[in-house]
Amino acid sequence: MPLTLSCIPNAELLNKIHYVCMYVCMYFFFLSSFIGDILNLQVYYPWEFLSSSPCRTIVFPLMTSGVTYWVIKSLQQLDICSSCINSYTLLVSPRLLFTVFSFILDYSVYRLAPFWEADPWKALVLLAGSYVTLVFYTRTFTNTLEGLLFALLMVLVSSRKSDGSLVGPTSSPLIGIITTAGFFNRPTFLAFALMPLLYWAGLIVDSQKSLKNVINHFSKLVLCACFTGIVFVTADTFYFTSMGLDNLYSIKKSSLFDVISQLNEKMIVTPFNFLSYNLNPHNLALHGSHPRVTHFTVNGIMLFGVLHILAIGAGIKMLKEYIHQLIRVRSFCHGSSGLSVHSEGSPTLLLFYFVPLAFLSLFSHQEPRFLIPLILPLVLFSTSQNRAVKWRHVITIFNVLGALLFGCLHQGGLIPCLCHLEQLMHSPESSNHPGHYTLLFAHTYMPPRSLLNIKKRDTHIEVIDMAGSEEETLCQTVEQQANNFTCNDCHVFVIIPGTVRATITKCGVSFKNETLIFPHLSMEDPPQIPFLFSGNWRSQLGLYILQVDRDQQRL
Repeated sequence: MPLTLSCIPNAELLNKIHYVCMYVCMYFFFLSSFIGDILNLQVYYPWEFLSSSPCRTIVFPLMTSGVTYWVIKSLQQLDICSSCINSYTLLVSPRLLFTVFSFILDYSVYRLAPFWEADPWKALVLLAGSYVTLVFYTRTFTNTLEGLLFALLMVLVSSRKSDGSLVGPTSSPLIGIITTAGFFNRPTFLAFALMPLLYWAGLIVDSQKSLKNVINHFSKLVLCACFTGIVFVTADTFYFTSMGLDNLYSIKKSSLFDVISQLNEKMIVTPFNFLSYNLNPHNLALHGSHPRVTHFTVNGIMLFGVLHILAIGAGIKMLKEYIHQLIRVRSFCHGSSGLSVHSEGSPTLLLFYFVPLAFLSLFSHQEPRFLIPLILPLVLFSTSQNRAVKWRHVITIFNVLGALLFGCLHQGGLIPCLCHLEQLMHSPESSNHPGHYTLLFAHTYMPPRSLLNIKKRDTHIEVIDMAGSEEETLCQTVEQQANNFTCNDCHVFVIIPGTVRATITKCGVSFKNETLIFPHLSMEDPPQIPFLFSGNWRSQLGLYILQVDRDQQRL
């Protein structure tokens, strides 16, 4: 029985192609963290949000997904929407909020394009046509927020009068707030903020004639940054520790040394914990180690295609010209003492692109999503000299293929599968005849349990994640569940990609119902090319839901 992406909203599917990759960041950081707390559902808490190892701030998930779930819960409690809490709303509501937030990027490009001598509408077309915008900036990634904060920071440090002349930036407090907020969202934000902050500092020094005014700007930035940091630390400390109003009242009665000691023990500064963990090479190796050039040679091309290659070419050309002029100045002492690199495009924008890229390349764990904030300076640079115009056909084909691969095919059946199972387990028939459900996932990404809409008090649903288990281990677990005769009214479902379907048939277990969800591509278990040209190609690009025939097993 084929099952399409009926669980995904049509409007969102048309405008923002469905993307189900990088599950830990997208589903567990923003979705699971507050579904369990607000909606009283069974969830899987990532280790970063455990009180024993707090490495992620709770502020941004609370302000985004937390707000949407609170609204859904309120609508249900007020009987405005009696069935609001389901897999559809749990999935779509935070995404709609992030889709609205994504227009910050459009606004930033429109504002920044004239400043960097780029055509605003051409820049917007290039931005809107990128699959990075369609796929990543409409999903609940911490990298998405990082990109939006980076865009706002670039807007604040780039200012020009109506006559085209530069003006000194006057948004020091906002710059401090955004920089600190970005640091708490992802400490890697400092790599993106470095060049804008240096650019801002240069404008401040050049535009202010008195030292007092320069100090005034920097003081405002530091004070607002410190205040923002205090807000984040306070929120994280209250969430990750047992500190409450009673604890604060008891601390007031203590001596000054006791107060400092207790605050030092309980205070949670998540960015420092994040950095302490990720600066350890052994910890990074647990998440996967990559060559240091992966961002430059693979991830940049994977995300931006020709634009990344053009930026590298322009950067090399500018560097060569700079070196030649440096040699010329040293050779002729009586010549010009200054260096002026006349190259196509803005060297500053290239620095905005390559400096963060270089800093992120210092770490051995390199995922493509880490680079998505760089789409802003890259789009501005590519349109400043109409560099991307002659490559428009290649860019279009690249983004269409990227959207289909990463936004639809790659692990694309898992979320519709969870929607289907949630509807099955909460159907009126299942409610009238309750039973025990065992959901066994194998060779898929970790299923976000929150989308199954299981209440914390419910014990009749069990989720088993086998990850990429070997054939022997998988068969042993399936047989064990199928031959569990102590449960009379048990339903066992095995969820596997079509490329692993043949493996399950060797387990000696019978199945009575079979559901195929299309499309689904597992890069860990890719289909063989000859099968894609056969009549059975849909099964190779699908995800199977197999119900074990326990009656047959008894016989």
